[in-house]
Amino acid sequence: MNLISDLGKYILLMRDVFSKPDRVRMFFRQILSEFQTLGVDSLGIVIIISIFVGAVVALQTAYNIDSPLIPLTMVGFTTRQSIILEFSPTMISLVLAGKVGSRIASEIGTMRVTEQIDALEIMGVNPANFLIQPKVFAGVLINPILIIFSICFALFGGWLACILSGIVTSNDYILGLQSWFDPYTITYALIKTAVFAFLITTVSGFQGYETRGGALEVGTASTKAVVYSSILIIIFNLILTQLLL
Repeated sequence: MNLISDLGKYILLMRDVFSKPDRVRMFFRQILSEFQTLGVDSLGIVIIISIFVGAVVALQTAYNIDSPLIPLTMVGFTTRQSIILEFSPTMISLVLAGKVGSRIASEIGTMRVTEQIDALEIMGVNPANFLIQPKVFAGVLINPILIIFSICFALFGGWLACILSGIVTSNDYILGLQSWFDPYTITYALIKTAVFAFLITTVSGFQGYETRGGALEVGTASTKAVVYSSILIIIFNLILTQLLL
């Protein structure tokens, strides 16, 4: 029953969130601000994780190629496909669910328990629209850009691991990256990322908005936001993969 009740509250909240903004200029100003907090501030951790995971994927692929009949260019090809199709859109989105999701839930939850949201309602402002909508639009727009950075740095990490370990030559790795490239895989990755960003921002916003109590409940809302966002990302990853590939 709690699941059905929460789903109903979520749908009703989304109706308020996606109403027309009261002040369009303020809305675009908030989106620019959220670009910084949700996107630019996450760039460092995205780059670090991408480089190391790309290096590990390349080394593991090279380790598993033990037949002389398989060309070493397959290391670059397999690394590229793994990074674009699964690692960058899904794993980085899970990382962002932890970093960005908890931040959104704690920010809005704190405003709820300190009655700042009640004050907005008294002033005639739609707080769901004012607080959550800019985060949703910013997340859906900025996360695909983060994923492009993630793909580039992960492939660079794979190249770095190959030349430093000497397992695969630079020419073989780059030739593998260029082989059988299908641009649709990039489109697939960006569509998944945009859907995951929508889930992270709306679920986290909902958890923060429904917070009641004090500091302990704010922490609980942040935890729920991360857990529920991560579960939904995994589920929708399967659904989108079945639909798009």
